[in-house]
Amino acid sequence: MAWYPRAKKYELQPESDSQPAIRPTQFIVHSIIAPWTAKRTYEYWRDSTNLESHFGLGYEGDLGQFIGTETRADANAGANRRSDGTGAVSIETASNLQGSDPWTDAQVEELIRLGVWLHQMHGIPLRICRTHSDPGFGWHSMFPQWSTSGTACPGKARIAQFKTVVFPAIVARATGKTPTPTTIPPKEDTAVPLSTDDVKKIWTTDGVLKAPSTAAKGNTHWTADSYVRDIHARVRATQTELAAVHATVRTLAEALAARDAAVDVDALIARIETAIKGVTVRLETES
Repeated sequence: MAWYPRAKKYELQPESDSQPAIRPTQFIVHSIIAPWTAKRTYEYWRDSTNLESHFGLGYEGDLGQFIGTETRADANAGANRRSDGTGAVSIETASNLQGSDPWTDAQVEELIRLGVWLHQMHGIPLRICRTHSDPGFGWHSMFPQWSTSGTACPGKARIAQFKTVVFPAIVARATGKTPTPTTIPPKEDTAVPLSTDDVKKIWTTDGVLKAPSTAAKGNTHWTADSYVRDIHARVRATQTELAAVHATVRTLAEALAARDAAVDVDALIARIETAIKGVTVRLETES
């Protein structure tokens, strides 16, 4: 009997000793239609039925082995043991009650590892089974000979996962084309946050921006920090100049009123301010 080193051994008796030997040529994956741990699956095989699989796999990646892989297990109908002594290794995997969910990342990783070991230990070829008796890898509903009454096991989501993720990874890892172990990595965030020092360098590095025409002779480039300081100075100067203009207008209006009592100082100032705003809007529109 062969026992997988990564699996916790929950040996079923008397099946482990009483059932006939097989020469493993296939690996068939199942969903047990229950969210069970490997230990709970073992208890079910032990206490509730005379059927069993070789392995059980929980959602968290907990893997149990119930019978050695060179002994018949009764989860695959006609693939359990054939007249020539060949047979399939089977694994039941935790699922929801509808058998509709995909395998978790932890389950995928353990399926890949187990598939590689079965290839290395028993020479199961790295291909999808072409017929019900053809050596290779497959899923329970793949051929009617593997199920006595028909089944959708392990479900559409997991069959798709097996085809596109699990089996290709088994082949890649077994042939050394990817690092071991490997899981499908999450997409990395390539954005690197700026540190305080990085921000300081950006704002104070010379040569980033071309200096304005008002810069001192020979000073062809400014730092971003210099630009901000220059803008701030220009805004404050403009505010001061505008305040002076308003004061001048009021002074002139009051002087005019002193000469002509009919002049309304506030109305005159309002007219002048409206005219200034009109010029400003026209200049912004034309620019």
